[in-house]
Amino acid sequence: MKLAYLAAAVCLGLGGLPAVAQQYQLSHNAAPGNPKSDASLLFAELVNDRTEGRVTIDVGGSAQFGEDAEALTNMRLGTMAFSANSQGTSSAVVPELAVLGLPFLFDSLPQAWKVMDGPIGAQLAEAAEAQGLVMLAFWDNGIRQTSNNVRPINSPADLAGLKIRTPPDPITVDIFNALGANPLPLAFSELYIALQQGVVDGQENPLINIYSSKLYEVQKYISLTGHKYEATFLLASKVIWDTFSAEDQEIIRAAALEAGEYNRQRSLNDEMELRATLEAAGVEFNELDSGPFQEATQPVYDQWGAQFPELVDAIVAAAAAAKVEE
Repeated sequence: MKLAYLAAAVCLGLGGLPAVAQQYQLSHNAAPGNPKSDASLLFAELVNDRTEGRVTIDVGGSAQFGEDAEALTNMRLGTMAFSANSQGTSSAVVPELAVLGLPFLFDSLPQAWKVMDGPIGAQLAEAAEAQGLVMLAFWDNGIRQTSNNVRPINSPADLAGLKIRTPPDPITVDIFNALGANPLPLAFSELYIALQQGVVDGQENPLINIYSSKLYEVQKYISLTGHKYEATFLLASKVIWDTFSAEDQEIIRAAALEAGEYNRQRSLNDEMELRATLEAAGVEFNELDSGPFQEATQPVYDQWGAQFPELVDAIVAAAAAAKVEE
């Protein structure tokens, strides 16, 4: 693996003095064309242009710089600069982040964004920084649906015994345990083969991930469970962040937010448009009554409320307030 940052070129600094341009790595696990992938490339372009080449970012998608867990480790060590990291994997390092994925917390993407852009987001960013990770922006990874190769999911009973791949995310595992499934945490890069070979019966992801990673090629049914929301966290290594000038920190944060607006809008548009595309590819969709699913997953709130009582109460209240504002 390349070092996270190295001397890439020599350019003229103030007063004509030579200044070393540094190149840094940004890791993510999404396929080309995914909103996470395209936003990462936009972020890198904005930073390169606005720092006039002082800071350049090499984007490694599809886990080519390693899986998300490896990126987090490397950022905390200071050997990787940036990652557009998944909510599930990040919550293994910063457990507070998991609460964004409480079951049926958000009905829409804009509702989730309002919560993350307010005091809850600031609190989560503080928790991340305490673990050596700077939260540059809350990007989007959509509301998640369930696919499988056995049968449509119309009630929790239909999940009984099904092997469902989840991310390595404790709250998602808790949700599918509560629903009677057999959750199997697995790296995203291994998912297509696991579905193709029948290692798992199904999985859960937003439609854009199902489409961009071609999971629809190896899945028969998509059930619109809408069971949880997930963010994508654009994170920086605190070790490396502290080496940037105040000017470059400001530029990087602004670029992260601008790329995040692009990411969010892409995610929203794709969510509305992809059902027809996937149906045309041969996948069978079904809608369902979420009431029994919400009832079955209520113990997840009790479990996480016991661990983070104030935070869970606060995010539930913030979600309710954001829904009223819509």
